Amino acid sequence: MNAIILCGGLSTRLGEIAKKIPKVLLGIKGKTVLEWQLEKLKHIGITEVVLAAGHLAEVLRKSVGLHLDGVDLIYAIEQEKLGTGGAIKHAWEYATKQGEPVVVLNGDVLTNVDLADVADSLDKASDGLIFGAKVEDAASYGTLVYDKNFHLKKFKEKEGLRKPGYINGGIYIFTEKAKKYFPQKKSFSIEYDVFPKMKHLYVYESDKPWVDIGVPERLEWAKTNWKE
Repeated sequence: MNAIILCGGLSTRLGEIAKKIPKVLLGIKGKTVLEWQLEKLKHIGITEVVLAAGHLAEVLRKSVGLHLDGVDLIYAIEQEKLGTGGAIKHAWEYATKQGEPVVVLNGDVLTNVDLADVADSLDKASDGLIFGAKVEDAASYGTLVYDKNFHLKKFKEKEGLRKPGYINGGIYIFTEKAKKYFPQKKSFSIEYDVFPKMKHLYVYESDKPWVDIGVPERLEWAKTNWKE
């Protein structure tokens, strides 16, 4: 299996915190976000990861190098803003295991889920899986709508209702079939330009702890409370 970590965003929500350092290098309980994520990927046998880098790419490369914790790192550096979908499309070209599925992680998410369980639930005849993370307060997130077979029907926009829900957890596994839904243009969104076109995308529903450290309050929570 191939692996991509999306770590090229501008991190505008974090303001000064990530002005000079990529989010993926922020420290959480003695490890960077990147180290937490690589630990998860290593557990499913991945030894090579493509870093979809852009903003602060040189800082990332100088800080991390080409190897970290037994994992080889390949840099797919954007020369222009590609959006989430364009970044995945670009990085996928650097993956060396042609024809195999790819697991994609947003560079600002942490979860206690075992990625082996997620990978084992992938139907290789499908387009892929989206990780559905349960949050107790879904007011600031869009939620996932899917049937009893976990077939994704649509994304529900933010409703502002303070109630539990399953949201896009920023972890995906795509089969080779997913490539046909990617537009020819360079810059596009995975959420708005690709997912709505996919006919056979499924949700992996998880109640395990999950956090997006992309805003200051959740970053501070993770620094104090996160544990494996």
